[in-house]
Amino acid sequence: MAASTSRQPRQVPLPASPHQPPKPGKQTVSRKGKGKENVAAAAQEPEVTTDISCNLESDSNWEWAPLTDPSASRVPPIFTKDGSYFFSLVGSSVKIHSVATGQVVSTLSAPRSTSSGTSSDLLTAAILNPHNVFQLITGSLDGRLVVWDFLDAALLQVIDIAQPIHYLCAHESFKDAIFVAASRPSKKTKTGGIDDNAVVLRVSLKTVDDTTKSAEILPIGKTRFPTGLTLSPSGAWLIATAGHKVYVAATSSLASGFTKYVSPERLTCLSFHPTDEFFATGDEKGNVRLWYCLNDSLAVNARGVEKKTQTTTLHWHAHAVSSLAFTSNGAYLLSGGEESVLVIWQLHTGKKEFVPRVGAPINTVSVFNGAGREEEYLLGLADATYLFVSSGSLKVSRSYSRIKLDPAVPLGSTSRPTSTPIAFHSLTSTLILPSSHPSSLQIYSPSSSKLVSELEVSPSNRVSRRDEKPIEPSYVEQVIISPSGEWMASIDVREADDGFRDEIYLKIWWWDQKSGRWTLNTRVDRPHGLKKVTSLTFSPVSEAFAIHLVTTGEDGNVKTWGLRTVKSKAGTTEEFWVTRSTFGFRSVLPQSAIWSRDASLLAVVFGPCVALYDPATNILFQTLTSPEGGASKSVHFIGREGRYLAVVGHHSVTLWDLVHQSIRWTYKALLTIDRVVPHAEADTFAVFHDSSDQELPKTRVSIFRAASSTPASSHSIPFRLRNLSPYPLSQKPSGQVFVGITDDWSVVLFGDGAKLAKEEGATATEIASSSTPARRTLFQDIFGKSAFAEPPTVSVVADGGNRPRNGKASADVFDSPAYLMPALEHLFNPLMDKFLKPRLDDSPVHVNPEDEDVDMDEEPADVAFVSGQSSRVVNQEEMDAFVSLFKNHFIKSLSAAPVNGHSRNVANAKVAATRVSTPSVRKSKQSTVPRQDAPAVGQGEDAATSSPSAPTTNGRKRKKPLGG
Repeated sequence: MAASTSRQPRQVPLPASPHQPPKPGKQTVSRKGKGKENVAAAAQEPEVTTDISCNLESDSNWEWAPLTDPSASRVPPIFTKDGSYFFSLVGSSVKIHSVATGQVVSTLSAPRSTSSGTSSDLLTAAILNPHNVFQLITGSLDGRLVVWDFLDAALLQVIDIAQPIHYLCAHESFKDAIFVAASRPSKKTKTGGIDDNAVVLRVSLKTVDDTTKSAEILPIGKTRFPTGLTLSPSGAWLIATAGHKVYVAATSSLASGFTKYVSPERLTCLSFHPTDEFFATGDEKGNVRLWYCLNDSLAVNARGVEKKTQTTTLHWHAHAVSSLAFTSNGAYLLSGGEESVLVIWQLHTGKKEFVPRVGAPINTVSVFNGAGREEEYLLGLADATYLFVSSGSLKVSRSYSRIKLDPAVPLGSTSRPTSTPIAFHSLTSTLILPSSHPSSLQIYSPSSSKLVSELEVSPSNRVSRRDEKPIEPSYVEQVIISPSGEWMASIDVREADDGFRDEIYLKIWWWDQKSGRWTLNTRVDRPHGLKKVTSLTFSPVSEAFAIHLVTTGEDGNVKTWGLRTVKSKAGTTEEFWVTRSTFGFRSVLPQSAIWSRDASLLAVVFGPCVALYDPATNILFQTLTSPEGGASKSVHFIGREGRYLAVVGHHSVTLWDLVHQSIRWTYKALLTIDRVVPHAEADTFAVFHDSSDQELPKTRVSIFRAASSTPASSHSIPFRLRNLSPYPLSQKPSGQVFVGITDDWSVVLFGDGAKLAKEEGATATEIASSSTPARRTLFQDIFGKSAFAEPPTVSVVADGGNRPRNGKASADVFDSPAYLMPALEHLFNPLMDKFLKPRLDDSPVHVNPEDEDVDMDEEPADVAFVSGQSSRVVNQEEMDAFVSLFKNHFIKSLSAAPVNGHSRNVANAKVAATRVSTPSVRKSKQSTVPRQDAPAVGQGEDAATSSPSAPTTNGRKRKKPLGG
């Protein structure tokens, strides 16, 4: 390695007086006889700008849009009466999901409250109106009850009770009234500053004149902070849970208040049995209790009486039970919690079954029982994922999620990484983000707003915490993708625990375009020994220089990794990554490394110095030292040519001109500089500052140009960032758009013109009745769907006619931007279907006689009338006859006594039903309905006397003789 020479800023003479002409500089000649530019004369004095303002109010607000929901809802989803949709509360909006597809079809958002002192408009409860199943009633922390017509997406009514609402319940016995559990601010301030007083109210849905004030608000009783509120199916009992107590009130005498029952543990959830008069509660110790106190003689005349009653305890959960739900028949009880396991309790035996490893802690459990469908369980997970579990197989049938949120934040894990992985994959236009479990990554497509896949970087056993101490899992600390999009490098770490050392792995993944997934190519254990990896970066695409990976570590070394190709004896070639070189600088720890655009330079930060290397030979070109001598933390090449080099400190940015080998300017800031992100094409870069105000989290973004140390513009965004990445799919090439992860683990898009594509269902949209497929009726199952449809209009087309080309519809396919289009192989078949008509197979169908059913012989003539049967419509006379038949008669088969060791045919047995006289119906050639059902109603004897060898009439089966 060549000796390093530290380059200090050159001494530049003071500028000449404006009244005197400047003296010309001298030109020196080198020993080799070549002219050399006088850098001192050409260079100007470095410009220094000091930002003395910490006020972010003067900055312009940058546009931003969230890619994730604010948080995972803790309110159980509510299904519509027909089971086609379910409602989920997300922040201040209600999202209506399709049960079949999981897509959001409409979003209901009430206008913000105009009352002063409103703290939050977060929705906390929702119920269907028992007197109108097409109306949804929601409650929020701003004290408002909002009534929606969700089919028309219309806001019908707003009632303000001026108290934060937590729970709602209603019953058809109470018309125009609902029960509300709301906070009740106390007059005295508690020592802890936490006010957990609440009250249960009966609120009338009628308002006073044209105001938002309820006509009647009846207080029922006081409670602590509520954890549940429900009514019995009969409407006779009102149950509330709060703290260590269960509050029971008879709805026939609400003026008597609550009777209290004491629980040994703090209660967390509540659910009432669908038919019987008992309910279940869950507590913070994992116990599920069944309460049968409603059969006791309640002291309804003694207000505030505390009692104890006998309960049944079911225990499996190691931590708090978060949600409970009974099945529709009441035979099973479902419970879920932090363990990520759904427990199904059989009530009459106490046995239990499990649906384990659902992926994240369970927040809510709901039971879905659509008409004519199998019962399913809907789980709302802590990472904002919805899972449907089949009640028959107890397996996950389908799941819906956008970006999975990180549920480890509220659990208090102490080993969360300081850096959060985020990257943009150029080949697929997708984002690489941390998943709900820290050992995995999720791949999200912003253009389609869908979660593409999930990549488990570090295989781990996803179990809950042990007692109160959380289990420290392995986590992905850094991720970077090569400029070509073909390679991805990741660093995953597991902290030392119980005598075990730290585990650090460098994993390099290869993008398989055929399968569309990342494949692990190379794993390196402890790439920098027992020390952590501080940075990693891929080299740009260059024809003269193969792709390399550079890592820096706390062991003081800089390592370069390269590809090695090995050919096996079988003739196959295999590529993997190996260490190419290792070097250091003056025993100083490297902080970060960066490549120039053409891969000709490698810049590494060593404390206050920045070393420039030749990547091919590892020769040190030059060392740049900051004039202040402060430690630097990162370095970036600025501009498309990479002429400028920005050295970032904790409170300063120094811009070097590599051509003149001098400092161009220095910027000093009072706020801490978090990071610097250069523009991909222009000579500009963005400086991100951390706000010093902890109560109002904001981030200042200053945009600089290489020509001046004064910010060209300053913006502010209302959140702090854990990490960010440039977003290349911005609409403005000259602007800067970023995608970042905030402190509360939300994913946001912000920058110049940061707008998301309009999603379906993002606004209040009317739900069409024809949006869901109609279910088949009983008569359609018997006679076929075509028998009850409108007669189709048959259009005769001459044979050999040319089909007109739908050119406009085909051309619309190419209206989307190229980066949003799928691959060409996926477009070929749909485009061909627009131009070409598939040929119909007119050849006769030959049936093998050996393959025919022995119990029924089909007439060849029936094949000719198959297409004609679709035009036959059942008239009202036939419908009335069958309705009367199914209402007044039933079919009962008699088991005949054996004759000579053989049982008589059940079809030939006498039917215990009277003969039905049906109205005379005009018969048609295709009418087969009366003939099929006549023997089954009362003509069994006639059918038995018919000759087996007689030819079958149209639509009638021929029975083979017994023993034949």
